Amino acid sequence: MKLSGNTIFITGGGSGIGRELAEALHKRGNRVIIGGRRRSHLDEVAAANPGMAAIELDITQPASIERVAAQLIAEYPDLNVLINNAGIMEPDDAAGHIDDALLVSTMTTNVLGPIRMTSALIDHLKTRDNAVVAYTSSVLAFVPLAVTAVYSSTKAALHSYVLSQRFMLRDTSVRVLEIAPPWVRTDLMNSREAEQAMPLDAFIAETMAVLGTDVDEVLVESAQPFRANPGPGEHAFVNAFNAQAAELFGRR
Repeated sequence: MKLSGNTIFITGGGSGIGRELAEALHKRGNRVIIGGRRRSHLDEVAAANPGMAAIELDITQPASIERVAAQLIAEYPDLNVLINNAGIMEPDDAAGHIDDALLVSTMTTNVLGPIRMTSALIDHLKTRDNAVVAYTSSVLAFVPLAVTAVYSSTKAALHSYVLSQRFMLRDTSVRVLEIAPPWVRTDLMNSREAEQAMPLDAFIAETMAVLGTDVDEVLVESAQPFRANPGPGEHAFVNAFNAQAAELFGRR
């Protein structure tokens, strides 16, 4: 991906990976617009980064997505990069009752949201040079974390969608990228102070280096064993990973 001279819209840009990625791209000379539900977070990020713009977006609501897409096309006709980053992650119990509200909100935010957002902008992006659609998935798309079974399944679904969309857009100007982070120190699952998680600044630095290459899957080094795991022998890795995670999170 070209790392400068783009006009970029990033969902979930008010905090965590979205904010840090937006700031890194802003510093590279891109026109960056961030979207999210929390106006106060958006304003804080925009104020800290003069020239960055912010638009309120509820990724769970089709009407909000259509409104924002229309606004982006009208106000930023040079828009050529969409980064679908917004997501939520909550613990669940696949061995018991799954709260339906958690199920619906996670599926809507993590799967339907990015698909709808891309759908609303894809015809515009096809008209732009160096166009990119990127999705923030997770290494849990390849190796599920059992205590967040619903979240893991949404990321697996997103990975599958990316593969299909990349094929369908193969003869257009639009590249489809997948950013699959490992465990990173963010607010998801109260991970900001987790020693085992990758520091956010280190993740962004390594991600930017990989993003600037011609790869379709943006993986930092610690994510690569997870990506390499799926296959006939994947259960051993999955079981060992979840046994370790059960001790860490106090779940069995």
